[in-house]
Amino acid sequence: MDYEDIRFEIRDRVAIITLHRTEHLNTFSGKMGIELGNAYRTCDGDDSVRAVILTGAGKAFCAGADMSLGEDTFAKQEEQTFSAAGVNPPAWEVRKPVIAAMNGHAVGIGLTLALQCDMRIAADEGKYGILQVRRGVMPDAYSHWTLPRLIGIERAAYLLLTGRKVTGTEAAELGIALRSLPAEEVLPAALDIAQDIAENTSPLSVAIAKRLLWKSPNLTPAEVGYKETELHHHLMGKPDAIEGPVAWLEHRKPKWKSSVANEWPEWSE
Repeated sequence: MDYEDIRFEIRDRVAIITLHRTEHLNTFSGKMGIELGNAYRTCDGDDSVRAVILTGAGKAFCAGADMSLGEDTFAKQEEQTFSAAGVNPPAWEVRKPVIAAMNGHAVGIGLTLALQCDMRIAADEGKYGILQVRRGVMPDAYSHWTLPRLIGIERAAYLLLTGRKVTGTEAAELGIALRSLPAEEVLPAALDIAQDIAENTSPLSVAIAKRLLWKSPNLTPAEVGYKETELHHHLMGKPDAIEGPVAWLEHRKPKWKSSVANEWPEWSE
């Protein structure tokens, strides 16, 4: 796919997806959503990609919806075709860890898309908020599901129902982000995490653990225990389960062989 509103590159087994409408502070467009979904699908199916970073070009991560249409920004849409999801698939369905390097402002759908990721790093200089109730619409991109999982109902209500913006430091204190750093350090910090994953973790182990992690709040403890046991049976005895302990004993980097694309336990879904 020829990308226009995003940029896509793979660097040392890490895919870097950059929202790229710099002249508009990377405001979200329908084309951006389609391209982002395509990039996510590429990352999911490519065994050479071990982790994914979502970031923004320039000074912003994503400044929300493109409101250049003014009164038609949120005009009535066709019920059969409109979706408030923002992107398909969402980041949590990608079988690789997805890290949002929020290098600047992330508001509206800019933040709700980041909430779909596994981890987020904020910028001290950035402003973060889910402003949709201040624009006559409502929060989107599954944020009524993702945000309470991260910070609980009360804090989610504070952000979703007031539409207020917080600083990067406040975002980290609320639990929206792992931490807040100076803007120029956000992407390097995300790359450090991604490279650690690429070098030191088994691809299939991470993919399976991520899928169960996102499913677990909807399961009982007994159901989680059952799935952990069954999925251990899928992993134990395989080359990576041999390589991990041997590499540790030999004080060297592991040489992983598992393939998420070819060894995925479809029955686990």
